[in-house]
Amino acid sequence: MGDISEIGNEDTAAPKLPIPGKRNVLITSALPYVNNVPHLGNLIGSVLSADVFARYCRRRGYNMIYICGTDEYGTATETKAMEEHCTPQQICDKYHAIHKEIYEWFDISFDKFGRTSTPQQTEICQAIFQNLWERNWLSENTMQQPYCDTCNRFLADRFVEGICPTPGCGYEDARGDQCESCGKLLNPIELVKPRCKVCRNTPRIRDTEHLFLELPKLKDRLEEYIKFMSVVGGWSQNAVQATNAWTREGLKPRCITRDLKWGVPVPLEKYKDKVFYVWFDAPIGYISITACYSKDWENWWKNPENVELFQFMGKDNVPFHTVMFPSTLLGTGENWTMMKTISVTEYLNYEAGKFSKSKGMGVFGNDAKNTNIPVEVWRYYLLTNRPEVSDTLFTWVDLQAKQNSELLKNLGNFVHRSLSFLAKPSGQY
Repeated sequence: MGDISEIGNEDTAAPKLPIPGKRNVLITSALPYVNNVPHLGNLIGSVLSADVFARYCRRRGYNMIYICGTDEYGTATETKAMEEHCTPQQICDKYHAIHKEIYEWFDISFDKFGRTSTPQQTEICQAIFQNLWERNWLSENTMQQPYCDTCNRFLADRFVEGICPTPGCGYEDARGDQCESCGKLLNPIELVKPRCKVCRNTPRIRDTEHLFLELPKLKDRLEEYIKFMSVVGGWSQNAVQATNAWTREGLKPRCITRDLKWGVPVPLEKYKDKVFYVWFDAPIGYISITACYSKDWENWWKNPENVELFQFMGKDNVPFHTVMFPSTLLGTGENWTMMKTISVTEYLNYEAGKFSKSKGMGVFGNDAKNTNIPVEVWRYYLLTNRPEVSDTLFTWVDLQAKQNSELLKNLGNFVHRSLSFLAKPSGQY
């Protein structure tokens, strides 16, 4: 376990603020969905990687904070609540506590581990939206969306499943927002043989009005930011590739609203029955969680001259942090602290397949805790097996081999020899 100089000060000390003349570092890791238990891929993909960097920064004497929390709004929470026959708020309360307990066991040194279902999230998200609306960066448009006559409701992306339309993929359980197999971002109406996740019936397509962020109009500002910051911040190669793939395809208006109940309400009378799409409001969660940490949150988030922002995540989250979120902040015209450096991991796979929360495949945080294997062993193994440039594989055999040969044998032998040497009387070396 880390000593006091290495751990965060969550809920134990006065909030830290940027200090003039010092290096001020703001660290975030991707907000984990609250609808399930985090697995080892989630841990190494964001929170553990960021934790190592946070400890490094503290050792170097930098003035820094490490911010994270559970992403609690959206379709995933509503569907999980349906599965467990409870309310979305009850789901959030239950799984937030589970996440927090697991990260505490893994010795993750957050300065603040919060959540997005807070008044601060609603206030900041709606303020950013109003700014974009007044500056004409948003548009209204009619889009086609699956409607389930059995459930009598429009089906948001994750309420629809079907066959992935991407050539060469054909995954049969692709979601309406993204294919878990090939990683391609999707729209629900693109799925082949779509079905309602709740009743399994085939939905029909109906028109519904939504709000869109006009990414094409922000293209020049965004590309200028990407071109400059990707070099200055030393973005990882996989982050650059994923970002360029998005921009090469041509930026299109991106829908920022959903026909849901559980989320930040859209503050317009015409859209009062809609909420913000989770990938519009989720990155704003970094800001609102900081606001829960300190009432002077703007000193961190509207202070680009004195604060460096480092963000950690898995590769499937890249476009939302290098395209969507920066475009949102640039569109407000305010002096936001923009991401300087992004550290991205590939996938950590499990045995013969992928980690999957929805399928319960892999080793989850509570599983690791229940093995009685010390947390230091888990941290060591995940970090040495970190998928930095390509996918890596977790196997129980490899975990055992690394523990026995690298930790017990090599490190143990080094410690034993060193202590034996020190214990010998002078002159008997």
